[in-house]
Amino acid sequence: MDSGGLELALVFLLAAVLAVPLFKRFGLGAILAYLATGVLLGPHELALVRDPDRVLAASEIGVVMLLFVIGLELSLPRLKVMRKPIFLVGGLQVLLCGLALGALAMLVGLGWKAALVVGLGLALSSTAVGLQLLAERKELATEHGRLAFAILLFQDLAAIPLLAAIPLLGKAKTVGLEWTEVARAVALIAALIFGGRYLLRHLFRVIARTDLPEVFTGAALLVVLGSAWLMQAAGLSAGLGAFLAGVLLAESEYRHELEAQIRPFEGLLLGLFFMAVGMGIDVQRILTEPLLIAAGVATLLAVKSLLLFALGLRPGRLDARGACLLAAVLALGGEFAFVVFGEAGRARLLDAATLDRLTAIVGLSMALTPLLLMLASKLLPDRLAAEAREYDAIPQDRHPQVLIAGFGRFGQIVARLLRAQGIAFIAIDPDIEQVNLSRQIGTDQIYYGDPTRLALLRSAGAARIRIFVVAINGVEASLRMVRLVRKNYPQARVFARARDRRHAWQLIDLGAEALRETFCSSLEIGREVLVALGMQRELAEDRARRFREWDESLLEQQRLLQDDEDALLQATRDARLELDGLFNADAGSTRGDAPPGAA
Repeated sequence: MDSGGLELALVFLLAAVLAVPLFKRFGLGAILAYLATGVLLGPHELALVRDPDRVLAASEIGVVMLLFVIGLELSLPRLKVMRKPIFLVGGLQVLLCGLALGALAMLVGLGWKAALVVGLGLALSSTAVGLQLLAERKELATEHGRLAFAILLFQDLAAIPLLAAIPLLGKAKTVGLEWTEVARAVALIAALIFGGRYLLRHLFRVIARTDLPEVFTGAALLVVLGSAWLMQAAGLSAGLGAFLAGVLLAESEYRHELEAQIRPFEGLLLGLFFMAVGMGIDVQRILTEPLLIAAGVATLLAVKSLLLFALGLRPGRLDARGACLLAAVLALGGEFAFVVFGEAGRARLLDAATLDRLTAIVGLSMALTPLLLMLASKLLPDRLAAEAREYDAIPQDRHPQVLIAGFGRFGQIVARLLRAQGIAFIAIDPDIEQVNLSRQIGTDQIYYGDPTRLALLRSAGAARIRIFVVAINGVEASLRMVRLVRKNYPQARVFARARDRRHAWQLIDLGAEALRETFCSSLEIGREVLVALGMQRELAEDRARRFREWDESLLEQQRLLQDDEDALLQATRDARLELDGLFNADAGSTRGDAPPGAA
């Protein structure tokens, strides 16, 4: 195949349609599917694509877009909350693994500049593979899952200066490092930061007014590729420019729209990038040097696993099982290693043979990681297997009046109001990540556990609780919680968050006071809309109050008919007619105050 545009598109789509579902079925992930497909279709096997360099050059735009999206997701508040695991544990991981692997690279004959790049490149792990494995195993919210995410985030950040330094290291090796080049690079970075800070938002504000989605998409691509080109023209990494552009727009009102526009291009081109990397893996070299490649893979996995295990124990504060799983998830090489080694090859820091070996080592480590993780989970001692605690130990010296079950956006507002009044409360949430985040920002009345378990409620002193606020997300969990409270603590009042009318009926039947989660806020917005249309505020407030009383009365009437679908449907039709005439009685006396068409 000539590697024409149409042929490449067909090959890529074929891989996505056939290989990716097959690999995911066996728990191996999409990235490995792309790599394996690339190996199979590349010049070293079936030779359907004979020129992978052209594909790789085009697909590197996917990496540029990935860096832009990473920049968009990097907010200062998020960094502040996670600063210790990100910068302490993540920084130590990159530093120690980079030094250890770099020292081994020097022992096999590489110069110090090449060894530095190789060590730091191999220290990076695959964000895509690692997070995917954690998500598939439902371990993102565990202690080792959160620490793995923090380390991966630091690695993504560390890849930026590494990519930026490679061209300078290459020049330093060949012609000597010119400080004018450094000054030029710094000046261009500063120009991009300050220019982008004042120009990008204005640019998107103007484009958003055109109300043309295709123009906004084009502008997003222009910013990503333009900033990448600017850095590349300065002899730095194209990804650096895209990353900086993303950071500059991370706090803007266009962040989510930009991410939505870029994600499809990023996903497709990143998949093509992995295919191109797979095409570049020389299977013949692996077969020619099997011991050397196997030794490289074993050394990479062993060095990173040992260091990650130690860092997981201290300062990561994981138990032995968590540290083992952390090591199993992050011991592999990463997608940025391909980019780093490619940049190093272009800068003539690495020769072609070394580049092939490193590419094969990283690719094989990524292929082995799902298998190693499954093996680690099965071989860990049983006494360490119960990583997640059943529930937090709750101090008995507290005497809260209110217990809040569920500490999402609904429960948090209730808690803030109680705290402002100095009312003692306790909150329980089954999401460990939510609990840890709330504690980090100063909420020490929240505990981890399943509030639908009677043992946990007893340990929380539920017998002395006057009011239960059930703010759990799930309908079934909410009903289960209310049943439990009404059965065991009948003296307490129960206020429960209802998702809709039917959920509210069920809660009322169980003896709870149901509050529909969007009813009050929607009613307030409706009142403000009436005021904005010209109605006097006093009249709008009266209309909103009367509507609320009517709707609450209707809710009770319909609750009695909830088991009779025909009667409920007829009652709903009658209610619509009643609503149309709800304010007709006083329409004549207030017609002058009503907005146009309100009568």
